[in-house]
Amino acid sequence: MYKVNVVKVAIQCDSPLLQRSLELFLEGNLSSLRQCDILIRDKNIRDDQYPTFVVGTEESSDLIKPFSKAQLLHALNQMVESQKYAPNAAEDEQPASEEGGVSFEILERHIDKLTREYQANILKAIRAFYEK
Repeated sequence: MYKVNVVKVAIQCDSPLLQRSLELFLEGNLSSLRQCDILIRDKNIRDDQYPTFVVGTEESSDLIKPFSKAQLLHALNQMVESQKYAPNAAEDEQPASEEGGVSFEILERHIDKLTREYQANILKAIRAFYEK
């Protein structure tokens, strides 16, 4: 069975049916709002305090209704992977080296980051292929 990598998920939906469906689908990963890693909503209200995952009918939603449990878990895993490999501002800064040239440490970090992103994309494609 396909599992979600998310440890803690909080759900805030106006639709009681959607709320209950998500609770059933994510039974082992539910958490309070204060302790969650991801907040799932049915309205496109982004929150700076919590990474928000939107389930809705609009194209801008992270997951479009109707959906299956496998589609939900896959979309959440993609979000977790994208957060995990999101570029850090500190990594992207380029301090000047002593000689005023390019620092090889920065280049190595950049190559590492690109390699991790490439690996994550390959794994996503393989998972998507085997879910069909």
